[in-house]
Amino acid sequence: MIRVHHLNASRSHRILWLLEELGLGYEIVQYQRDPKTMLAPKSLRDVHPLGKSPVVEEDGRVLAESGAIIEVMIERHGAGKLAPERGTAAWERFIYWLHYAEGSAMPPLLLKLVLQKMGPLGWPARGYVKKQLALHLRYMESALATDDWFAGAAFSGADIAMSFPIEAALARTSGETPTPKLAAFLERIHARPAYQRAVERGGKLEVLG
Repeated sequence: MIRVHHLNASRSHRILWLLEELGLGYEIVQYQRDPKTMLAPKSLRDVHPLGKSPVVEEDGRVLAESGAIIEVMIERHGAGKLAPERGTAAWERFIYWLHYAEGSAMPPLLLKLVLQKMGPLGWPARGYVKKQLALHLRYMESALATDDWFAGAAFSGADIAMSFPIEAALARTSGETPTPKLAAFLERIHARPAYQRAVERGGKLEVLG
């Protein structure tokens, strides 16, 4: 049995959705953030030293990091689903967006969140972060200019990975950058039966603002 250590208001919602898309059985271990610090409880550090979510256990192995989990679970259980054929242009796009989601898209979003918590001390850097977020929003919007999905014509694990930074970006920006294609992307994924089953089991996705 696969066990998902699932923290509220975290990126682990994507992993529940991934497992639903793959049709896999799994158990959810729920954790709640401290309402004052918004940090994960110590019990999650007992599972993984960094105390972050998602963490997945399967056959005695513990795996963290959203991108790694998505890639490994598709490799283990996908049987041709959720990833293009290796070596193709679509596969290269799949790998790129899978890693862009955490490597490039999330840092300015996290920085914006930290600066908001800092109050006036964070003001000097806010202009830079605002420009970076606008740059990434335009870039992600352009990636969907000709296809509905990030790896091409077919839905893939890259779209699961990209879902959270897009949700967070649209929630944390005031709409100065037009993003109709990203908004349509979110409507498509929210309508997927597997996404809806993940919400039923793990709760609605929360994005810290």
